[in-house]
Amino acid sequence: MADPLTLVQNAYGAFGRGDIPALLQMLTDDVRWQFVGDRNAPYTATVVGHGQVGEWFGSVAASDDIQAFEPRQFLAGANHVTVIGWERSIAKPSGKPFECEWVHVWRIRDGRISSFWGMYDTAPVAAARA
Repeated sequence: MADPLTLVQNAYGAFGRGDIPALLQMLTDDVRWQFVGDRNAPYTATVVGHGQVGEWFGSVAASDDIQAFEPRQFLAGANHVTVIGWERSIAKPSGKPFECEWVHVWRIRDGRISSFWGMYDTAPVAAARA
């Protein structure tokens, strides 16, 4: 069983490879996934379970063309990991680029991810969607 830090790093690795099925296998069946962001982004939502999380990733791909995605700082505890990062993306369909910092909080239960909470700097994202 991977420790929380390794598990979360593996989840980012799967995301970076575009391997969402592998990422979903790292989640508990009842995972709670919440993202707080620009209100016009369809992925600003709370979803539960593998099916809804998979759809959530689909809405990210339909909304943003991620050019660079960098987890930069990992703060690990016994059953949680907080990650501070940065991304550069292009908002679809406006075609406008944005860069923003983000924070992700991961909770771990029995060696799997049981919850995710994320947010980013909404100002540059909202400007790119305008």
